[in-house]
Amino acid sequence: MQEERKLSNRLEAWLTGEQPKTLGSLVELFEEKSFAVLFVLLLAASALPIPTGGVTNVFEVIAMLIALQLLIGRRTVWLPERFRQRELGPAAQKRFRDTLLRRIRWLESHSRPRLTFLLTTRASLVAYGAVVLLFSLGAFLAPPFSGLDTLPSLGVVLISVGVLLDDALLALIGAIVGAIGVLLVLTLGRLVVEGASDLF
Repeated sequence: MQEERKLSNRLEAWLTGEQPKTLGSLVELFEEKSFAVLFVLLLAASALPIPTGGVTNVFEVIAMLIALQLLIGRRTVWLPERFRQRELGPAAQKRFRDTLLRRIRWLESHSRPRLTFLLTTRASLVAYGAVVLLFSLGAFLAPPFSGLDTLPSLGVVLISVGVLLDDALLALIGAIVGAIGVLLVLTLGRLVVEGASDLF
């Protein structure tokens, strides 16, 4: 029973099952934990150390909209019908199976419930939403092909996996990684703007 409830196994069953691979079906499967699961799936592509060229911006926008729901105190995800019916394409499903699940299993093998009470209070959920909103915005604002969206997105993924595994230490590591990423986006972005103004 414990194996069946593992995050990686539940995600794999969803990815390989016959039901439509929509965000709506994922929300129904994970219920209150669906916030964290959606953040992992939405930010996973930009968390990989490869330039995305801005193609993941739509996922970052969706992540920000979902994070706002945590900020206003929702305990379950609400999605417009258009987003609920959005389905992962075959290429995305393969990437998640081959890359995301392997990394989640690695984190599962090195994680355990730690300081769980820090992740379950109303204040911590609001803080979670605020951090995801900030990091997702940082990833969204990163210049295309720069790779600077990687660390803010990775921060969201690590925090969310920490929430799913009841591991506050992993969530803290994610917060540090994401904060460094946002700082890099702001610092290098300012240098680019200053350099461009000098040219003109």
